[in-house]
Amino acid sequence: MTQHPDARVFIVDDDAGVRDALGWLLRTRRLLSEGYDSAEAFLAEMASWHQPPATPCCLLLDVRMGGMSGLALFEHLLTLPWLPVMPVIFLSGHADVPTAVDAVKRGAFDFCEKPFSDNALVDRIEQALAQSAQALAQRRVQDEIRQRLDSLTDRERDVMRLVVEGLPNKLVADQLNISVRTVEVHRSRVFDKMGVKSAVELANALRQA
Repeated sequence: MTQHPDARVFIVDDDAGVRDALGWLLRTRRLLSEGYDSAEAFLAEMASWHQPPATPCCLLLDVRMGGMSGLALFEHLLTLPWLPVMPVIFLSGHADVPTAVDAVKRGAFDFCEKPFSDNALVDRIEQALAQSAQALAQRRVQDEIRQRLDSLTDRERDVMRLVVEGLPNKLVADQLNISVRTVEVHRSRVFDKMGVKSAVELANALRQA
């Protein structure tokens, strides 16, 4: 699977041996990684980020750690709007499997039980990074659409709303108390600014945003 050259795997585990082994495994697969010995250390790192990750990433998170648990960190991540950009894979001991399964139901990407198969784990990591890349691409599309929306005048927004509702130009003109020709001009400008060629494309773009 082709990965983004700047894709990054964050490893949060209080066992230095596990962090080192995972870091070595990922290096053999040409994947960059960063290790953190506690949930608190990773939270401190996130606090230094001025914006959400802009390149694909995922988080390998130990369920049971001293101090803040992996589950408590996950609870915090669930409050962030950009969790889809950083899929979470839990690393769990046998006793923690039910907890990890519950976390998957609530939005975690997956869990791997220790001791895990290297190949199976890397496969899931690559799939998580692919999902992260897809979420980032979708976010870029949404940002572009919102920028296009911001460029519309109030009157163009009025026309756009009625066009998306399926009203023909004559009814749009009646509703806004303007001429059909004026509606046609505004409609053309809306399509141009939004980068679409039809009302259907316009409606799809708005749904994406």
